[in-house]
Amino acid sequence: MLDPSSSEEESDELLEEERRDVLVAAGGGSPRSLPPPPRDPRGREAGAARAASPSPSVLSEGREEQERLQREEREKRLRLQLYVFIARCIAHPFNAKQPTDMARRQQKLNKQQLQTLKERFQAFLNGETQIVADEAFCNAVRSYYEVFLKSDRVARMVHSGGCSANDFRDVFKKNIEKRVRSLPEIDGLSKETVLSSWLAKYDAIYRGEEDFCKQPNRMALSAVSELILSKEQLYEMFQQILGIKKLEHQLIYNACQLDNGDEQAAQIRRELDGRLQLAEQMARERKFPKFVTREMENMYIEELRSSVNLLMANLESLPVSKGGPEFKLQKLKRSQNSAFLDIGDENEVQLSKSDVVLSFTLEIVIMEVQGLKSVAPNRIVYCTMEVEGGEKLQTDQAEASRPQWGTQGDFTTTHPRPVVKVKLFTESTGVLALEDKELGRVVLYPTSNSPKSPDLHKMIVPKNSQDSDLKIKLAVRMDKPPHMKHCGYLYALGQKVWKRWKKRYFVLVQVSQYTFAMCSYREKKSEPQELMQLEGYTVDYTAPHTGLQGGRMFFNAVKEGDTVIFASDDEQDRILWVQAMYRATGQSYKPVPASQAQKINPKGGNVDTEVSPLYTDRGQKHGMEEFISANPCKFDHASLFRLLQRQTLDHRLNDSYSCLGWFSPGQVFVLDEYCARYGVRGCHRHLCYLNELIEHSENGSVIDPTLLHYSFAFCASHVHGNRPDGIGTVSVEEKERFEEIKDRLSSLLENQISHFRYCFPFGRPEGALKATLSLLERVLMKDIATPIPAEEVKKVVRKCLEKAALINYTRLTEYAKIEETMNQATPARKLEEVLHLAELCIEVLQQNEEHHSEAFAWWPELLAEHAEKFLSLYSVDMDSALEAQPQDSWDSFPLFQLLNNALRNDTFLCNGNFHKHLQEIFVPMVIRYIDLMESSIAQSIHRGLEQESWQPVNNGSATSEDLFWKLDALQMFVFDLHWPEPEFARHLEQRLKLMATDMIEACVKRTRIAFELKLQKTNKSTDLRIPFSLCTMFNVLVDAKKQTAKLCILDGGQEFASQWQQYHSKIDDLIEETVKEIISLLVSKVVSVLEGVLSKLSRYDEGTFFSSLVSFTVKAAAKYVDVPKPGMDLADTYIMFVRQNQDILREKVNEEMYIEKLFDQWYSSSMKVICLWLADRLDLQLHIYQLKTLIKIVKKTYRDFRLQGVLEGTLNSKTYDTVHSRLTVEEATVSVTDAGGLQGITMKDSDEEEG
Repeated sequence: MLDPSSSEEESDELLEEERRDVLVAAGGGSPRSLPPPPRDPRGREAGAARAASPSPSVLSEGREEQERLQREEREKRLRLQLYVFIARCIAHPFNAKQPTDMARRQQKLNKQQLQTLKERFQAFLNGETQIVADEAFCNAVRSYYEVFLKSDRVARMVHSGGCSANDFRDVFKKNIEKRVRSLPEIDGLSKETVLSSWLAKYDAIYRGEEDFCKQPNRMALSAVSELILSKEQLYEMFQQILGIKKLEHQLIYNACQLDNGDEQAAQIRRELDGRLQLAEQMARERKFPKFVTREMENMYIEELRSSVNLLMANLESLPVSKGGPEFKLQKLKRSQNSAFLDIGDENEVQLSKSDVVLSFTLEIVIMEVQGLKSVAPNRIVYCTMEVEGGEKLQTDQAEASRPQWGTQGDFTTTHPRPVVKVKLFTESTGVLALEDKELGRVVLYPTSNSPKSPDLHKMIVPKNSQDSDLKIKLAVRMDKPPHMKHCGYLYALGQKVWKRWKKRYFVLVQVSQYTFAMCSYREKKSEPQELMQLEGYTVDYTAPHTGLQGGRMFFNAVKEGDTVIFASDDEQDRILWVQAMYRATGQSYKPVPASQAQKINPKGGNVDTEVSPLYTDRGQKHGMEEFISANPCKFDHASLFRLLQRQTLDHRLNDSYSCLGWFSPGQVFVLDEYCARYGVRGCHRHLCYLNELIEHSENGSVIDPTLLHYSFAFCASHVHGNRPDGIGTVSVEEKERFEEIKDRLSSLLENQISHFRYCFPFGRPEGALKATLSLLERVLMKDIATPIPAEEVKKVVRKCLEKAALINYTRLTEYAKIEETMNQATPARKLEEVLHLAELCIEVLQQNEEHHSEAFAWWPELLAEHAEKFLSLYSVDMDSALEAQPQDSWDSFPLFQLLNNALRNDTFLCNGNFHKHLQEIFVPMVIRYIDLMESSIAQSIHRGLEQESWQPVNNGSATSEDLFWKLDALQMFVFDLHWPEPEFARHLEQRLKLMATDMIEACVKRTRIAFELKLQKTNKSTDLRIPFSLCTMFNVLVDAKKQTAKLCILDGGQEFASQWQQYHSKIDDLIEETVKEIISLLVSKVVSVLEGVLSKLSRYDEGTFFSSLVSFTVKAAAKYVDVPKPGMDLADTYIMFVRQNQDILREKVNEEMYIEKLFDQWYSSSMKVICLWLADRLDLQLHIYQLKTLIKIVKKTYRDFRLQGVLEGTLNSKTYDTVHSRLTVEEATVSVTDAGGLQGITMKDSDEEEG
């Protein structure tokens, strides 16, 4: 078993060693001399390297292990000490509040949530969900899934902890806003409604099947870190930050009396006094930090004093007790400088007795009376109660047999020693009795320390009363006002007050945070008999004074020129009095009883302790006493704060919020309070913050550039003398560190701008890139007042974007694995890969425009230069792939179309360097392609028309369809190229239109010749049926007429347009003339058939031999037999010929207008031929057969052509009228001579005629 003394000695040695370590760090050690375990990888690596040496010695291994244990022990001790300081800041803040105006941070997404999200969107796209959606929404989700969710940049952003669900939703919202804007308007459905609906569906997909009703019973601390935290939550947070165990916190909490506001306020007063003493010591010894100029040394002392004065004013402005009853004491006014720095009578503000008048609340509860015998059981009894000098209250009435009440009376008094009187009465039954009879009374002298529980008190009874043992059970509760820090009876003897040694009732009164008074009171007095202000006094335990009678345990209060001796009857009472007066005096020396001091330090050394004697044993037992008793003024709080802020930032970046480096409100509150309370300079704080933020950003964390900007601006203003926090002194260390951080920050920002696609993917965090550019401009400034020329900023950004082009293209080729393919692939494979790479490049440029152009709005030309540089890198691979293509290969045109379509609509890239290079490559290819196509089309026309079968194909023949398709395809191909250079584009269009005109002209001429040859081969009888091939030729001309409008008309209104229109009218005229010619040829052919019919009728002309012979034969034979008369076969055959050919033309010819022209000419020519035939026989009477045939032909022709749409003007022409008149006259003549010969055939209209 260990000797207790040995452990005590070891503990003391470790304490001294710890203090030496901290003082070494305070005196100028390395900023990271005591780093926390998670931030010290070098130690582990070094240890591992040494452990792996070929022949390690046991001694060296043991030494390394010992060093590691010692380092861990030092770190642990430092964290415990730091936690003590933080706990005090949390327990009694008097400078800072938790901010309520900070932006609320969103919950961050992790890798598991991202994977889950991908699976949910994939399930939706696979149709595995119950969410109903239209095709447009599905396309939007598919694009979002492929481009955003599957992006490795998004995965990297999620891994860095800078991405929230809100970022994902914003990206989707921006995507669908573009899509919805491009949709056509729908009546009754606004685009805002569509957007809202799509976002609701997105949220449904995002949530999946989660059950939001199942919430955890208790939110984790990280989940509430964005809220205003209670003290308990703040303790818990910083326990996690510093790795403090719960037991250690509880020991510190109890030992420091963190729940005791008086103790904490006293601690603050001692700390501030210690800081003033250090400032005075520094001024005396002239030991200053190294400043930029020597004049700053005196200014530094004034700043220290001013900062402490401000803290004292803050502390003084606090109410004496929060939430207590009103305490309307006079506010004491102090001089801002001398009152805090000099302690002397001449500067004290003297208190009057009226300044310390207290207010007490008494509760008197009367329970019951015992031993009442002198009154009959049925008599009525009651009690009265009063506080002397105040009102009197009465209980309810009760029977003497059961004198119980439980009545409470509430009183207010200003007497610290009030007199309470309680009397027992019975009602008088006598007629002449004026007052009730008093049965007994009790007089009490309660104080705030009196017991609060009910107790029996013997009552004073009248003489000759039978109730000799009358007792009353009651409770008197007298509260302790919040400004009354302690009270009780003491013996006292002083030189200025209490000049006689006697026992008095004392009250320690707190008038304000810095004013306390020791007051003695008499009974029933509101004002103190005597009082002593404790400012400037030092309290301590003393040995017994033998010459003073009364009191066993002595202590005194000493001041220059005055000593007051106090004594109590009890050791515990003395301890409590000394502890209360110690808090009130604000002295740095902590009094310790002789017995306790001997126990703590048996060697007799001085121990500067601040631990309460009530907790000394417990604190020392668990090793906490050294941390509790440590003097904060002897620590280098700049180094401690660096550790605290680093650990807090690590904790913040690892919590569940996407904080981007911003502390939570609770963390800001504690850090602010620590800096103010322990004098951490604002510049040092922000330099450390910048250093940590830059380090995290370099390691891949997402840090808000606005936060960097804020801290950098603060430091820059400080270093350049702008006094952002009232601090005018600038140390050499601050200036050097600022310049170092400025260089690091500049490099970091330039690197982020060079990697803007990866540091700020898809424009996330929102506005971060723009803020980064703004911060870069600020960092490049030489000082706080002189703005940097815009050209210098532009030069730096241009350099960054040039690097960005190389970085982006390199990563893109790595993603596409283009290097492997280009070295070994076939030409076709190379072209395919370059085409795919072009799609990726265009996507990159589009994303840059969509997500990053707003940030570069100040320099849009720089983003265009970046794009040109990016495309110039691509052009190397493109040229290599195109050179590998075989001659006269046209597979590369889609590459031109893809790139040109992307570039021609861009204001800056259209006809830029890459665009011009692209055109230079493809101009010869386009010209060569058109030349070959022209030769090919000409040959196909020649060969096709020679072998043409003139079978109908679509709108024409096989040759014409092929011709028009090729011409149209060639023109559409060139049009789809959308050649960006206007002059060459006009040249291509002109050439293609001329080519089409020449080709169509050749086709029309060849078709005209073929039509005439084919028509000549047909017969002239009524058996003639127009061949389908002729209709096909007709359709070819019709189609050519239509195609010229599309293939041969040149767009634009240039000077060239007028002469081109003349040239184009020639092909139109040629087609029109050709159509007229073939219509004339066709009409001539069908009219020749009519002429053949009429020639047959000519044989029946009057006076001809054939006519006479036919008449004689018929008449002779009619005498003997029934001879059939000539029929209407000829007329029916012709009518059938006309109708069938009309149907053929109507069915096979595609142009209605030309059919109508054909029928008009056909009808007119037919009537003209009949008219001429009749005119040749004006002097002859028509044969009955001729008349019947002509009447039928004329009537049927008229009716058939009218049905075919021939207009009335054409039908009822003069020629028709002449024919009609002649036939009508002939019909009348025949009806006179031979009424039955016509057999009902007449020129009169009749619906009953046979068709």
